[in-house]
Amino acid sequence: DEAEIRRGKPTIASRWGNDIAVLFGDCLFAQALTLAASFPTPEVCREVASATNTVCSGEILQMRHCGDFSLSRDRYFKVLEMKTGELFALSCSLSAFISPDGARQREALRQFGLAFGTAYQIYDDCLDVFGSEQSAGKSLGTDLAKGKLTLPVLLAWDRSNEKDRARLEKMVREWRPEHSRKMLELLVKHDTLAGSRDVLRQYLDKARNAIQSLGPARVSQSGLLGLTGFLAVQADSLGGAPDLSS
Repeated sequence: DEAEIRRGKPTIASRWGNDIAVLFGDCLFAQALTLAASFPTPEVCREVASATNTVCSGEILQMRHCGDFSLSRDRYFKVLEMKTGELFALSCSLSAFISPDGARQREALRQFGLAFGTAYQIYDDCLDVFGSEQSAGKSLGTDLAKGKLTLPVLLAWDRSNEKDRARLEKMVREWRPEHSRKMLELLVKHDTLAGSRDVLRQYLDKARNAIQSLGPARVSQSGLLGLTGFLAVQADSLGGAPDLSS
């Protein structure tokens, strides 16, 4: 996404360009497949390959809907599930698969990962417009720069009158960094952070419900529940309406 900062450090693309960044990503993917192939069963490789296909398909679907304000809420959530949700689901599912007694919990853990990963992406979408680069440790505003319609923007569209919709659409289609302040004003006006948090909490509830069958005494369940609580706190830490008076 041509971000310059990730995890508080310059990205590979910002230091050496997109060509090297893409090739380096290919190397990492090849290494992941090598590790997956090291297991005594081909099931791990098949799962990793299938998830990769789903993630790439989700990315294509999102790219096709860039700047498309007819994008339905259901389609938006489907994209999140196919991308971030699928990666979390794969991690949770395979952890059960390679555990000696985890086969019975595999589907429950997969559903946890799918819901939790979707909730995390909603948080990340909010961070992109309501966070600060200093605290986030990464470049923000990259979604809007690419024309990607995230939940805060879709909520603003749903809640806007004709005039605000025209402003919103024009800013997204002709995005420039100086539009950031006006976009933020619209998102705050229509209380989209609170609305996005509500949806995020619904997915966290879905994630918690998915692992109820694991039993309250299981260490794995307590750790996963702790993750849901941590993400909820992170979402709440985005705070209320930012100061737009300066």
